[in-house]
Amino acid sequence: MTETAQDWHEVEALFDLCFAPGREALSSYRLRDDIPPVPGLSLVARDKDGILAGAIRYWPVMVGKAETLLLGPVAVHPTRQGEGLAAVLIRESLGLAVLRGWSRVMLVGDAPYYSRFGFHQLEGVTMPPPTNPERVLGQALLTGAWDGVQGEVARWPGN
Repeated sequence: MTETAQDWHEVEALFDLCFAPGREALSSYRLRDDIPPVPGLSLVARDKDGILAGAIRYWPVMVGKAETLLLGPVAVHPTRQGEGLAAVLIRESLGLAVLRGWSRVMLVGDAPYYSRFGFHQLEGVTMPPPTNPERVLGQALLTGAWDGVQGEVARWPGN
């Protein structure tokens, strides 16, 4: 289901639980500061009792002059890991991104994990330091959407 304003603090607590302290010091967070997630793409997964099991968020960024989605974070509660919830969140949200007119998506993550969802290392796309370039991955949601797109990943304009 789509994340709502009422989910925000619970989702943040899940991210705090699942990621190392200081996660907000990562370069990807500088791209997100004071910018709201993309409406309708940030999802939560809850069990039958309403307990939060997983969440995924997307943010708008620019790569050169190209509007791009930045996926992340995605997290699943430690007691629910291994059930395929992250895969469901990723696949469902990517499908929604296409329906909402987005043509490309990127993330910073492990290529062996994200390659099963169609992500590959991006050449010529640079995240702010100290990001390992081998972890900068992307996927064309529409054929050819990454063709000729290169440059620095920058904050969404106007913010």
